Amino acid sequence: MRVVSGTCKGRPLKAVPGTGTRPTTDKVKEAIFNMIGPYFDGGSALDLFGGSGGLGIEALSRGTESCIFVDKDQKAIQTIHKNIEACGFEKQSEVYRNDAERALKAVMKRELSFSLIFLDPPYKQQKLKALINSIGEAGILDEKGYIVAEHGTEESLPDELGELVKLKGELYGTTAVSIFGYSLKGE
Repeated sequence: MRVVSGTCKGRPLKAVPGTGTRPTTDKVKEAIFNMIGPYFDGGSALDLFGGSGGLGIEALSRGTESCIFVDKDQKAIQTIHKNIEACGFEKQSEVYRNDAERALKAVMKRELSFSLIFLDPPYKQQKLKALINSIGEAGILDEKGYIVAEHGTEESLPDELGELVKLKGELYGTTAVSIFGYSLKGE
């Protein structure tokens, strides 16, 4: 695992010890950022199932101004801290040990919004539909922002979830990526 592009291109990233997390492969990461970027001029990201922090760090490397990383696993939190430090992104990052639903409530209380939200939960226990709906209802996604949902190919997500619509969807082996955003009618 490494940072694919941007200011930290080629920097190796540590994986979370054990088998509890499944890191996004470099190939899938590259494909995701080609769909939503590939580079950014500011904005903020939320990496809700941080794991090793690879997606949020990639966004920072490609020009996102700040990122909040969340994971409920202590080993993942330690790994995120190490990877952020290795890339020099400490000042642009916040890291919290929390579950996704509680983290979303905390973000809403702080009245934050994001241009990128990454959802890459463990494939077997996905609540993606509910999470995407909650994000749409809470209004924490910027008007032209993206939700990047990574999931197993056996799970399909509907074309519409509340106010959000699936803008793109791709398959990579056993991994599926669905990109959601607001329908910008009239564009």
